[in-house]
Amino acid sequence: MKVASEPRLLDRVRTACRIRHLSYKTEQAYVGWARRLALHHRDHAGRPRHPATLSEADVAAFLAHLAETRRVAASTQNQALNALIFLYDAALGQPLGDLGDFPRARRPRRLPLVLARPEVERLLAAMDGTPAVVASLLYGSGLRLMEGLRLRVKDLDFAMRQLTVRDGKGGRDRVTVLPDGLHDQLREQLDHVKCVHAGDLAEGLGAVELPYALARKYPNAPREPGWQYVFPSTTRSTDPRTGRVGRHHLSESVVQKRVRRAVREAGISKPASCHTLRHSFATHLLERGHDIRTVQELLGHASVRTTQLYTHVLNRGGLGVRSPLDP
Repeated sequence: MKVASEPRLLDRVRTACRIRHLSYKTEQAYVGWARRLALHHRDHAGRPRHPATLSEADVAAFLAHLAETRRVAASTQNQALNALIFLYDAALGQPLGDLGDFPRARRPRRLPLVLARPEVERLLAAMDGTPAVVASLLYGSGLRLMEGLRLRVKDLDFAMRQLTVRDGKGGRDRVTVLPDGLHDQLREQLDHVKCVHAGDLAEGLGAVELPYALARKYPNAPREPGWQYVFPSTTRSTDPRTGRVGRHHLSESVVQKRVRRAVREAGISKPASCHTLRHSFATHLLERGHDIRTVQELLGHASVRTTQLYTHVLNRGGLGVRSPLDP
């Protein structure tokens, strides 16, 4: 099949993703893997082959190429496998059969990186503005970065001292703690949100993106204060799916860059990131004696085995075992 048909194929992948309410990042990843598969297998004239003309052995050969030649991480190969299964099943209507025993990328067993409490204090002290509030929330509530940035005003419950994470990893909702020490900063942030939202409404905008079909079911909801993002972007943008101009949440790169800079300024030698704050949240709760099942629920882990990784961190060094060299 000619390369000219490729855009139609990618459009089918995009449509399949949107019908199933997959995130925009997932849509971009799946489209990218469909394109890479076509570019990897070429005909005698050197033209990319349409995935519909490929066999299970061709797909397995591409996955083996990722592991053996490209030496990608196990998570990357798994993402490619999921994307290609989705491509053939949802977009092409030709479910893949048995792919055989193709080489798998090795998944190294690593312990989560955790900061000591003084290191967390130095890191947060080196930050300011909205990124500092976001980073404090990641550590204080155990959130993933995108979970924090996607928070809506209605998800904060100051009276109950809790916040609700909507549509987290695996499509699950959960409730976690809202730190008392962040109440004042978050109330100031919500005042800022009101001002920004009022300005957008005055210019005929102010409609935020709602999940699934809620915007059709509740036409006025996108402009209501409760649905606004707690951490709105400083600029307006155009939605790549609908083409509507609006205000999205703060970009994750803004927080990531600021955390990396704060790590350097705080003199922390560990390669800490935003996710390190979530790891530190879990470890420090276990350190305080909280039940592992409680920590599992706060983190939103589907299995307690994932949460148990943090107990291995506790059993290292001065946190769990005293060296025989020490008196």
